[in-house]
Amino acid sequence: MRMLILFAVSLAVQFAASIAHAGDVAELEILGFTKDGGVFAFEEYGVQDGSGFPYANRYYIDTSTDSFLKGTPIRVRLDDENAKLDAARLQARQKGEAIVGQAELSANRGITAGFNPVTELSADPHRIVVNPRPIFSPVDQPLEFRLDEIGMINTEGCDSQGEINGFRLLHVEAQDGGATKLLHEDKSIPKSRGCPNGYRIGAVQTFSMDSLSAYAVLIAVRQYGFEGPDFRWIAVTGRL
Repeated sequence: MRMLILFAVSLAVQFAASIAHAGDVAELEILGFTKDGGVFAFEEYGVQDGSGFPYANRYYIDTSTDSFLKGTPIRVRLDDENAKLDAARLQARQKGEAIVGQAELSANRGITAGFNPVTELSADPHRIVVNPRPIFSPVDQPLEFRLDEIGMINTEGCDSQGEINGFRLLHVEAQDGGATKLLHEDKSIPKSRGCPNGYRIGAVQTFSMDSLSAYAVLIAVRQYGFEGPDFRWIAVTGRL
């Protein structure tokens, strides 16, 4: 009997420990580009840790200016733990149709040239080098991106959320002896990003017409969550 009790207690402790570290990692769905490569769109979705509420967020980004289209991002959260995730995603998709039609995005999804999910332990989370198109032997120069985390202080509302970081993203030129081009550098943390603790490069999506013309670097943002680390997604886009 004593052994059974000890075994039951051990299972309970292991179960409690697994719950304590069960953060909310948003799923990433790359939606695609408009037919001219001028807009890139992606979706993140999941179930919030703690509340159990399903959510779906859609982002539509002008690749020339790396800025959101008017009326976006689209954010849907169903404040009912019994609500279905598919219902949240459907609402976000329906709202997105007024921005860019799903059919156009699906027809111009582009190429996922690199992908490192947050569960990937062997990849460098702050550097990625890709052949931008699946052509062999390659006809394009490699695309290389590097990410640096930037410590932030006096971040409003984040005093109890641990170390708060922004980020810097660089494009390393393959043809110019490794010269770097600054794509993004945080001077402050936008409120929409919450209280980010860290970042990792998650994917590179490219788009081509006659030649390579646009890209999006997807970045996973780590935050302090209710039951463990939470991950959300942002993107830095550009034209080539």
